[in-house]
Amino acid sequence: MAETGHREPVGAGAPTLQDVARAAGVSRQTVSNVLHAPDRVRPATRERVEGFISRLGYQPNRQAQALARSASHMIGYRIRPQAPGALASIHDRFLHALAEAGRAADHHLLLFAAEDETAEIDSVGRLHRGGGADAFVLYDLTADDRRPRTLLEMGVPFVAFGRTDAGADAYPWVDVDNVLGTRLAVDHLVNRGHRRIAFLGWPAGRTIGDRRARGWHEAVESHHLAADCGVLDVRSEDSVQAAVQVTFRLLEHAEPPTAIVTATDTLAVGAMQAAQRWGLEVGRDLAIVGFDDTPTAAALELSSIRQPIELVGRQVVAALLGTDGVLAGAGALAGAGTGPGHRLLEPELVIRSSSARPARR
Repeated sequence: MAETGHREPVGAGAPTLQDVARAAGVSRQTVSNVLHAPDRVRPATRERVEGFISRLGYQPNRQAQALARSASHMIGYRIRPQAPGALASIHDRFLHALAEAGRAADHHLLLFAAEDETAEIDSVGRLHRGGGADAFVLYDLTADDRRPRTLLEMGVPFVAFGRTDAGADAYPWVDVDNVLGTRLAVDHLVNRGHRRIAFLGWPAGRTIGDRRARGWHEAVESHHLAADCGVLDVRSEDSVQAAVQVTFRLLEHAEPPTAIVTATDTLAVGAMQAAQRWGLEVGRDLAIVGFDDTPTAAALELSSIRQPIELVGRQVVAALLGTDGVLAGAGALAGAGTGPGHRLLEPELVIRSSSARPARR
C-alpha cells in the first residue's frame, strides 16, 4: 500500500497538542499561538512547530474549539472571604463591576470557592475541561504568583486583575497604579503644609501593599522629606484594631506625624479611632488619607484614593471577549504583550474633611 505522506507516530491514538509541543521542544502555549496567533511567535520557532504539526499529522479538535468559544458564556471567578477585622473590601466592588460588565456582554459569572492557590488551579482545570466556564479572572495576585504561569501551561484563557513582579508580559492583565495612588496622597498633604507624613501599610511582601509603600517613599523623597518621615513608616495587619495599636506607637514619637497615609481604608479607620482616643481631632490635629474609597470612607468624611473599579471590570471583560463578542481562546489571550493585553489605570484622590485643612503650625 502506498504511503500518502510521512508522519511520525507519537504513542497510540491521534496526536495531541502536547505531542506536538514535546516533539518541537516548546510549550503547549507556543503551539496554540502558532495555530491561533502566529504573529506572536518568532518565525524560526513557528516554522519548526508547523513542521512537526505536519509530520505528526496533528489536527485541532474543531468541535472542542467551538465548545470552548460558545458553550457556557460563563466567566469563572474565585470568591474570597473577607478578612477578620477588615471593612468591606475593594473585592466586593470589583465583583459587582465584573458582573455588570459581563451581563452587558451577555456573559455571566460562575463563582467558586477554593482554600488556596493549588485548590483554585485544580478547580479552574475541572471547570474548563467540563465546560462549566469558558475563561477565568484572577484576582489579588502576589509578586511570585504561580497561577498565571500554570494557567498558561494548561491552555486556559484568563485575564488578571493585578500583575506579578516578573513574567507579566506573558499574560493579559488590568491593574491600577498603586504607586501613583500614594504619591497623590503625599502630594496633597505636602500642599496642605504637612512635613511629617507617616505611612501605615501592610507587612512587606504583599505586592499591592509594597507598591503603595513605594509610592509613599518616592513621594517623600521627591519632596525632600525623607529625613523627617523615614522613621514614620509602620506596618500592620489589615484590621481596625491592629491599626489602632500601631497608630498609638506613631503618636508616641517625640515628633509625631501631623498626617498619615494608609494602605487601605480599614487601616485609616483604625488610625482615626486611635487619634480620637488620643484626644486629637481628625482633620485639624491630624490629617489622614485612606486607600480604596470604600462606602465607609464617604460616611466618615475620610479622604481616600479611589480606584476606577467599574472601568477595571469593563476592561477585564473586554480583554476576555474577542471582536466577535465571544470569549477569546487561550491562544488569543496568552502572551498578549503590550497594548490591548495590558492596562494600567490611574486612581484619583477624593478629598474630604479628614485632610482638607492646612497643617497646624
